[in-house]
Amino acid sequence: MPFPTLTIGDKILPVPIIQGGMGIGVSMNNLAAAVARQGGIGVIAGALIGFQEKDIAKHPVEAESRALAAQIHEARAKSPGATGLLGINIMVALCNFAALVRTALAEKVDVIFAGAGLPLDLPAYLREAAEKAQEEIHTKLAPIVSSARAVSLIAKKWLAGYNRAPDLVVLEGPLAGGHLGFKRGDLDSDEHRLEVLVPQVVEALKALEDRCGRAIPLVAGGGVFTGEDIYKIMRLGASGVQMGTRFVATWECDASLGFKKTFLNAVPGDSMIIQSPVGMPGRAIRSQFLQDMENGLKKPPKCIYRCLKTCDPLTTPYCISRALVSAQRGDLEHGFAFAGANVGRVSDIVSVEKLMASLEEEFDAAASATRAQAS
Repeated sequence: MPFPTLTIGDKILPVPIIQGGMGIGVSMNNLAAAVARQGGIGVIAGALIGFQEKDIAKHPVEAESRALAAQIHEARAKSPGATGLLGINIMVALCNFAALVRTALAEKVDVIFAGAGLPLDLPAYLREAAEKAQEEIHTKLAPIVSSARAVSLIAKKWLAGYNRAPDLVVLEGPLAGGHLGFKRGDLDSDEHRLEVLVPQVVEALKALEDRCGRAIPLVAGGGVFTGEDIYKIMRLGASGVQMGTRFVATWECDASLGFKKTFLNAVPGDSMIIQSPVGMPGRAIRSQFLQDMENGLKKPPKCIYRCLKTCDPLTTPYCISRALVSAQRGDLEHGFAFAGANVGRVSDIVSVEKLMASLEEEFDAAASATRAQAS
């Protein structure tokens, strides 16, 4: 059984996989283009996307917007005729959230994913861009949530203010890498497992679909590692999955080889929770750097980027952006890597094409086994 298609409005994707947006500099144009070429949604992460720009400290908004536009152009140049789509992940917590959204819309990117906060006014930017361009812009809008309640809150605001519902919804469970939309004490509770959350969000979306008269697919992520996992999640009602950790261990990933080897060297149990200046817990790979930082033995330099709304450079214990930039370049002595709970299962670096093919084979095997048991 091949992968089922993923339908998002007028777009039909042959592969129901979204590559998660991974900042800083981990998922950029090269990885996003490779995933789009294979029929999924390749996602460029907007978080500090201009970290390589020379004027990032003096003119952060301009540098970041310029870098985002360049990344979109590069991704398109590398994926002509792709059967998949290109997306941008923009954190609501970013100081330049509005500028990055406007840039993505001006470039008519296929999908904007927005999380790390509730993107309550996201449709306003789409309306503004369409009025400025004097034409309809077909960019899909996808909030990233961690609960059915968040879906309902966003939908209520979007429908009341803009007569619009999300084009798709991404649900991230507590086993995801990076920033997590849960309280630290809820991460290990059974009621917040992805398998519990998916049916709840599916039900919330059914009510929304009845109201707006169209399908709103749910894509779920966080701990999805194999094709069998994909099959199980989709049997619960999801239309697709989001995966991040597996795509780091690909040759096309934009991070350094040193960063990727951190994933290869991780063993089961190396996933740990940290507290981020974003105001959320985050899941990262256990390291001496993080242990020293938690014990107050090592503190990264103060922030020069001013990238997060919730970060006060005068009081925050460290600059998460500088730490992530160092890690992206392979300097794990001065940085750390975000990763999902299953990072210890990563065993080798493969191409995106090979990864997608292996996931489809595993999906097919799981579907065949289920059919055999039912007959």
